[in-house]
Amino acid sequence: MQSADPEHFFETDAAQEKRQRRAAKAGNKYGNPISLKSKILAAVPDPRSPSSSLLVAESAGAVRLVNLSNPDDTKTAYRGPTAPVCSVAVGGPSSGTLFAGAWDKNIWSWDLSSKAPGRKYVGHTDFVKAIVCTTVGGKDLLISGGADKKIIVWDIATGARLHTLQDSVVNMLSLQDLVIDHAASTPDEVSLISASSDPHIRRWKIRLDGWEQVVETLPDAPGTDRRTILEHETTVYKVVLDHDGDEVDLWTSSGDGTAKCLSRMRNFTCEDTFHHGDHVRAVAVTDQWVITAGRDEDIKFWDRTSGKLYCSLVGHYDEVTELLVLKGPSGSSDRVCSVSIDGTVRTWPLAKAALDAAVKEQEKPAEEEKQEVAGGDGLLSAEEEAELAALMDDDE
Repeated sequence: MQSADPEHFFETDAAQEKRQRRAAKAGNKYGNPISLKSKILAAVPDPRSPSSSLLVAESAGAVRLVNLSNPDDTKTAYRGPTAPVCSVAVGGPSSGTLFAGAWDKNIWSWDLSSKAPGRKYVGHTDFVKAIVCTTVGGKDLLISGGADKKIIVWDIATGARLHTLQDSVVNMLSLQDLVIDHAASTPDEVSLISASSDPHIRRWKIRLDGWEQVVETLPDAPGTDRRTILEHETTVYKVVLDHDGDEVDLWTSSGDGTAKCLSRMRNFTCEDTFHHGDHVRAVAVTDQWVITAGRDEDIKFWDRTSGKLYCSLVGHYDEVTELLVLKGPSGSSDRVCSVSIDGTVRTWPLAKAALDAAVKEQEKPAEEEKQEVAGGDGLLSAEEEAELAALMDDDE
């Protein structure tokens, strides 16, 4: 019989320490975890109940509905792929279709309400890493980005491939994320922003009859064209557009260990940098907070005004893959939801008082352990005091 137990195989000291640390951390209840049976690679709010339900992409090859109000209600799943699902979106007519990009190079779809399988979109030659839905000229479109370095635009109704977008000048690597820039779009032309495994962020204009990559002449450098936004040093995992009044800034997270705010008013140059550390897989923003998470497993809250770290919350015991701000219904508080390769969905408060309480809750076990080591009351025992006095006499 073959064993899958890692203890039965050679491990480096670092790998063994990492596994043991995660095992010790796995039982914590911070963030009210909802545990699933496979890794969670992506998530979006369920449009039917956006304040309390998520649709999550599982490595087990399904999209699962998670009801945050009822942690035991995780049985609803949309099945079909036999490979991990790594991206998910909702759109189509009346926003009633669920789409999932998978490692099998296909995009699967289902009727959101009935779970009936729909059309399969075949055309990528590698993993489908990101998908978004939009409408152009009255036609519902699906836009996908793959590890094959291609962005494909699909007619949702017919499954036809309308366009394949590629950067012919600056080599584009595996796509990581896509976002629709509604502030720069019109009914007949959508503005798309893409992030990839290279540090370049690209902008595209897509119409039914064609597309183009946005190339602009920098106002402070006449005669100099810019094909891409280059503010990070390596992979850009996430691009998020934040609406702050009339201003719509672009927020990014990267493998260089930072999250950044790129100002539209300054031609998407960097306005603020948040040094999370390690790979930053996800970023979310509210009026008060910038929230970052990634490979180091912690959820970090930064004061948006000062740029200073306010607190760091533990809970996940493997890489965090997504952060979603959930707007509470009237009379209830907003919260942020995190999902992870550890297979858990966790929720965290956004109100300052509730955050302070969460920090205090997490500090309590450490304080209790410290007191226990020191004799239970934080003071040295009589024997320890005598030993310390003797040591000090010897030093003299």
